[in-house]
Amino acid sequence: MFGISATGAGRTVMAAAVFEALFQGDDNYDFDADPTAVVIWFSDDPALNEQTRFRLMESSDRLQRTGLVVVENAFSRATFERGKIYFLNTQKLGKKSLLVRGFEGDADGQLFEARPDLHSNTIWDTIRNTIEDPTLTLYLVLDEAHRGMGNPGAAVQKERSTLVRRLIDGDKGVPGIPVVLGISATAERFDEAMEGAKDRAILPSVVVDSSRVRDSGLLKDTIALDIPNEEGRFDTVLVKRAAEKLKESTAAWAAYAKQQDDAETVVPLMVLQVPNSPNPNDIGRWLHTIFDAWPQLPHDSVVNVFGEHAKESFGPYSVPYLSPEQIQDQKWVRIVVAKDAISTGWDCPRAEVMVSLRHAVDRTHITQLLGRMVRTPLARRIPGNERLNAVDCLLPYFDEDTVKAVAKALIEGGSDTPPVGRVLINPETMKPNPAVTDGIWQKFESLSSQTRPQRGAKPPVRLTALAHELAFDGILVGAGKKAHAEMHKVLDALLAERSDEFATKREAVLTVEGRTFLADLRTAQVTPSDFITDADDTVTNDAYRRSARILSPDIARTYTEHRAAANDDAEDDFEGALIEAREDIAAIGLLENLQVLFNAEAEKLSNAWLAKYRDAIRKLSDERQEAYRQIAGLSAAPQDVDLVKPSEWMADTAVREADGRETALPTYENHMLCDVHGRFPAEMDKWEVAVLKAEAQRKGFKCWYRNPNRPSQDSLGIAYEEDDQYKIMRPDFLFFAEDDRGNIVADIVDPHGTHLSDALPKLKGLALYAETHGSNYRRIGAVAESNGKMRKLDLQRADVRSEIAGAKTAASLFVSALAGDYV
Repeated sequence: MFGISATGAGRTVMAAAVFEALFQGDDNYDFDADPTAVVIWFSDDPALNEQTRFRLMESSDRLQRTGLVVVENAFSRATFERGKIYFLNTQKLGKKSLLVRGFEGDADGQLFEARPDLHSNTIWDTIRNTIEDPTLTLYLVLDEAHRGMGNPGAAVQKERSTLVRRLIDGDKGVPGIPVVLGISATAERFDEAMEGAKDRAILPSVVVDSSRVRDSGLLKDTIALDIPNEEGRFDTVLVKRAAEKLKESTAAWAAYAKQQDDAETVVPLMVLQVPNSPNPNDIGRWLHTIFDAWPQLPHDSVVNVFGEHAKESFGPYSVPYLSPEQIQDQKWVRIVVAKDAISTGWDCPRAEVMVSLRHAVDRTHITQLLGRMVRTPLARRIPGNERLNAVDCLLPYFDEDTVKAVAKALIEGGSDTPPVGRVLINPETMKPNPAVTDGIWQKFESLSSQTRPQRGAKPPVRLTALAHELAFDGILVGAGKKAHAEMHKVLDALLAERSDEFATKREAVLTVEGRTFLADLRTAQVTPSDFITDADDTVTNDAYRRSARILSPDIARTYTEHRAAANDDAEDDFEGALIEAREDIAAIGLLENLQVLFNAEAEKLSNAWLAKYRDAIRKLSDERQEAYRQIAGLSAAPQDVDLVKPSEWMADTAVREADGRETALPTYENHMLCDVHGRFPAEMDKWEVAVLKAEAQRKGFKCWYRNPNRPSQDSLGIAYEEDDQYKIMRPDFLFFAEDDRGNIVADIVDPHGTHLSDALPKLKGLALYAETHGSNYRRIGAVAESNGKMRKLDLQRADVRSEIAGAKTAASLFVSALAGDYV
């Protein structure tokens, strides 16, 4: 039994992968199918179940529609059917449900209510019979598993808590379900409840690293919170501003789709959040403000998601109800009038603007609703355009202190809210600085960022995926066949080199060795003797599957055909040649170090192709480039990816001091992005200010770049290892200059504190990057304060990198003779 804890991580997609492996096995993870498996998916809400069922069908081409069964009142089976997922919710197991009628008894065990017609089995009978059937294994998946696992509160929650406990622990003659999986953003309550469950073996939770979720681009990078800078009633002012933002967002997405020649144009919408007991005339006034600010917006593009599920009249406007889970796909919807967090589990990536007419005391409801809006519309980050990776929220009735509390909740995340990268208050837009030349931007784009390695990455699978994309884009015709042919050559050479070992392993696959013990009943002596017999198909097929997991199923299949075609007897008996070839593949997997050698060759070919076709890939649309970026990252070692020129940033322009005063941030010249006045606002510590001042005075200085501390394509990332895990550091500054020969050169300068635990691992990562990428830079330096002085380490020097590799602390390096004064 285990829980999956993931925040904004595509939990339904992961569940689909689990179910595929459960029903059909997964060679990539060395997981065999369970032929007895049947699943109950349990949640609070039938609408949420239907949404989950639809997402499972969207996420998987291996889960059949007929295998995803919504349990309705007419359901009546003696047992559930293997290989299927049954969707149940709290109401279907409640005492008033037709599915349970006739099962519950009085204190004396007498049935007090007859079963409905055609119901020979209640749902509890079906659950019990399935558990007791030795040919079936029942799995229970609890969606939002933290609900109903304690702190029952309201009557509905109390009923769910009772039902969940009953499913897990068993009750009234129905055993507890054997295997329980919890899916939740906050698994603590589920884990605590499992510790008290009856006769359970507890497996560790599978925790999805929230930083990897942000790296994935599935969540928007930024939430911009707009608030008034003075006291007063500003509802219509900010509603108008929200309408203008929606109009701008619509135009920006249309322009992006045209630029990318993309058939899919994102049509953003606005959420208009109102109090729980709103004045209909107030809502009508706010809608009038929206239509007045954007006259082209159709009046029938508004829906409500109120709990009343009815058409509402707001002043002169009649607004129909639409179920929340339908909104995302109904492109005609542009304004959604909502109250609280709408619906548990609902999300709408098209929602790009929210204006909340709730008051500061309702900040939790605002936070929860924003948590429904942070998914990216295209399930990927838009390169270099922070506007299209952001959500705007306008709060007319909030002061800045309360807004900061909202921002803190959003950054930290919670049970209903995925953590976001940045929350900005009243930000301004920064665009590329017109003073920065094309040559400088070309140098910027030539620099290599790095990906975070993937544990368990399989190079043969990566190679096959890369070949598929190269063929799809017409970059390398027949890439799949060429990739397989190259890997066939690797295997042929290996077998030729180790022919004797291979012959021994083949013999071992085709035979089964054992011992027979003969007992003489007269003398009571036992005499052992060895025997050898031919292996059957089950043994050889099992060995073949093990080899296929090393080579990848696709390469194992094509290499089988390759071996069969090369067989001298293939022309007369191709079927027999195929059988012999499968036996060859079964034996290959037993060769010593096969996986290490084969993975190395697959990785080598993948990296060679990514380098060779880099320019062709960069000419593709953002969507297609992102596919290659993902493939590049499917490696156990850091991989290089291109930096992307940013087209728009959003930046804070002020900070609130401890005494409540608002202070404008300092602004600086010569940044590669700037406002309309050529300035860039930045909050920097004294080390960073000192570095910027020193670098700007160097001969040939042109401009500087504050490297974003977020996992975007316009941020230079460098991999480093800490506690046996790879992470990504992002150096503070890039500087660009013109050398004596007129060439544009780049420098990395990273003001580097030595007091934190990750100081040395980051320094080692930067040194490794300098070793492999130093030729792309004029200087790569780490700077730190030591004994009251600014000191530098020149990472372009081999002796400095060598000392860093063996150092015990970062501080010792900056006081050593290897470091110099930073001037």
